[in-house]
Formats: sequence, C-alpha cells, structure tokens
Amino acid sequence: MSEDLTLEDIINAYKHGLFPMADCQEGNDFFWYDPPLRGQLSIENLSIPTRLRRTVLQFSYDIRIDTAFEEVIKSCAEKTQNRPETWINQNICDIFLDLYEAGYAHSVEVRENDTLVGGLYGIALGGAFMGESMFSRSRDASKIALVHLCARLWQGGFSILDTQYTNPHLMQFGVYEIPRKEYLEKLFAALPVKADFLLSGQNEQILIRNYLQKTLE
Repeated sequence: MSEDLTLEDIINAYKHGLFPMADCQEGNDFFWYDPPLRGQLSIENLSIPTRLRRTVLQFSYDIRIDTAFEEVIKSCAEKTQNRPETWINQNICDIFLDLYEAGYAHSVEVRENDTLVGGLYGIALGGAFMGESMFSRSRDASKIALVHLCARLWQGGFSILDTQYTNPHLMQFGVYEIPRKEYLEKLFAALPVKADFLLSGQNEQILIRNYLQKTLE
C-alpha cells in the first residue's frame, strides 16, 4: 500500500461508493471508480440455474472461508485465454491483503481433493458486501462460490451484494443496475448494520440447504 494511503482511507472510500482498479497488471498505479450505474445481485432472490442448484446440492466440493485469501486474489489476478488482461496489480493485492489482515476482506474458496479450483473475494462493511473478483479452474467452481457467498450473506444479515459492474457471467444470476444515488442511499443505510460474515460454528451444508429453499419461496 502506498505510504500516502492508509487503511482508513481505503475503507472510507468504499463507504462512499468508490472502488480501486488498475489499468493493467504490470503497472503500479490504480484509479478510483464511481460509475453512474452500479451492478447489484439480490441476496434473498438470487436466480440460480436448475443445473447449478443440483451441482451445489451434491456437495462434491469442499467450501472454506478465509483460509487461502492470498492464493485466491492471486488466482483472480492471473491472465487466462478468456481474460488476457487484468485490473488486479500488485498494489491492489497489497491493499486487499491489508484489508484481510484487518478483518474487512474475505474469501470464499472452493476445493476439490484439497486443491483450490475456484473462489472469490470482497470486502464486508456493515451490512454491505462488495464483491471484487472471482476465478474458476473447474466447471462451475466460481458459480458455486457465489452461491455459498450469498447463503452466508443471507444468514449473516447483509442487505447489499455489490458487483460494481454487470457482466455476462452474472446475467444468469439476475444481476441488475441501480443509479449511483440509489446505491449510496442503500449503502449508507447498510453501513451501521452489525452483520456477521464468518458465522462461526455454522454447518455449511445446512446453511446451503436452508438458503436454496429460501430462494424457491
């Protein structure tokens, strides 16, 4: 993190609707963004495709929380055939590692035979979760991570899942846009909420079954 930029500065920026992105992985600079339209996913009414719902209920993957944050963000930063460029540079990684150490940033990790095959990370502030990036090395792994994230946010009392922008990958989950003003109103209302991301002692399979039932109501 830049010597001129403190952890408090980063958190305060997020609390006012801004988020950082770099132009490319190789550079050291990043810029603050505040788009006029903000991508959102409904936590309680996430649209989950039938096949994915069946896959999630097979519990063939091991889901872990905050056990490999650095590996997750570095995996999200990797260039792939479908993603030849990335906005996550070393400065972004350093910022989020600091946020993770301070208890603000979290990761959802999907493992197969103890190998990390997918996951996502983001920042939790009050009752708002700002999703940053996800990756997948196995079919549906990032999608499974997203469903588990939403189940956790639902149980933990969160009201906002911010995706920043919309993209084709999120369309199947019902992503939508709201104006900046509306987003800030919702964000300011969510910040004082004492939401619980970690859900200590919560059985993941019970959590998922309850959540998937809720999304059918």
